[in-house]
Amino acid sequence: MAGGLARHGRLASKRAHPPSLPALKAYFIRRLLLIPLTLVGITLLVFTIQRKAPGGPMEQELTQLLGGEGGARRARASEGASLSVAQVMEIEEKYQRDRSLIRGYSDWLGLTQKDLAKAGAEFPKGENEVVISMPGTVYSVKVIKTEDGAVTKQLLDAEGADLDSDEIIAPWEVRLRSPEDQAASWKNWMKGVAVPENLTWRAILYRPGRDGLLQGSLGASEKYQDPVGQMIVDRMPVSIFFGGISMVLIYAICLPLGVVKAIKHRSWLDNFSSVMVFAGYAIPGYALGSLLVVYLGAKLGWFPLGGFPGDQFEQLGPAGKLKDVFEHGFMPLVCYVIGSFAFMTLMMKNNLMEHLASDYVRTATAKGAPFRSAVFKHAFRNSIIPIATTFGSNITLLVAGSILIERVFDINGFGLLQFNALLERDEPLIMGVLFVSATLMLIGNVLSDLCVALVDPRVSYK
Repeated sequence: MAGGLARHGRLASKRAHPPSLPALKAYFIRRLLLIPLTLVGITLLVFTIQRKAPGGPMEQELTQLLGGEGGARRARASEGASLSVAQVMEIEEKYQRDRSLIRGYSDWLGLTQKDLAKAGAEFPKGENEVVISMPGTVYSVKVIKTEDGAVTKQLLDAEGADLDSDEIIAPWEVRLRSPEDQAASWKNWMKGVAVPENLTWRAILYRPGRDGLLQGSLGASEKYQDPVGQMIVDRMPVSIFFGGISMVLIYAICLPLGVVKAIKHRSWLDNFSSVMVFAGYAIPGYALGSLLVVYLGAKLGWFPLGGFPGDQFEQLGPAGKLKDVFEHGFMPLVCYVIGSFAFMTLMMKNNLMEHLASDYVRTATAKGAPFRSAVFKHAFRNSIIPIATTFGSNITLLVAGSILIERVFDINGFGLLQFNALLERDEPLIMGVLFVSATLMLIGNVLSDLCVALVDPRVSYK
């Protein structure tokens, strides 16, 4: 089980007394210190896949502008319908593809300065001056290229007159792209299309700065143009609501039900409950959600078809809000918990039955201990050790939500945000939701280890 101490092989049941506090603290400090390194590995891997996998956002935009795929795109290009070099360079710079993979990842982390704003233009043929509009302002900048390859810049007002204001132009810098560099980029993105002739130098006006993960920023969504961090925060309450209630229901119902099934093994109650939990386990949550929407929502009209909460939620009184939350949340909650019931219930039952048949329980009852005492004071604590290892994964569900269930019920939570990010190939948003999900997963694993340490005093931290 993910996060279990037994799986990691670091804790062995050699001592029957609780570990010392310094050993416990040292172990979990080591585990916490490993989280940043693990996150770097996870995010770097996904960042690399995004850059290397075909069909990325830049390829999609190029295909849309050319109006075709593969051979159709090359045919249109050969017929004169191709993009200009300036257009290809603008798209490349828009998606940060003019930087290397490592530099791009370093920019995302905030270790190096990236282009917070930029604009580019080609020098006219045979000239060494070009005027570029300064992004977000009414000013322009005249870029002058000297014979030795250096550049100077001059601020211009809205009328094109020279201005002398170091305060405005100082944060902005200029870099040049040679014709050879542009030709290499063209070959990379426009495979099978001849490089246009008479390429000229290209000037890029940009404002550098650090704005990455280390600065507390996850960037801005390419699709929605909103800060990724704010988009995640806005959707967290919905997923926390469903995840928190699901977690409470699962533990509050499945643990007592598992104990009853173990004590009443092979009784009518055990058989009937087994049929029910296995029937629920056999139906995926998203499939059950589709059935509930069709029959309970569309046909019977008992519940709304989707959304959470309702459109008029803010105008309702306290009783109306409570009713609205129940009506919009009932069917999704059923889908959230249905699959976990069988797993958690049978795990509790099987573990308890195994310990009830152990020698130490039989010895306790032989010495006159009541059966209830033998169950709850001896067998129960050992039986919940494997269940404690599942706590971390449930913590992840608490916040991350379920992508498919939120999709079925059109719930604007964190799970649906992940789905849309992948569907739209929104790279900043993908990296943002990945970072949050991976962080929750790693913290959940540490919490699982802590839960096992609390319920099992035999673990060793050597």
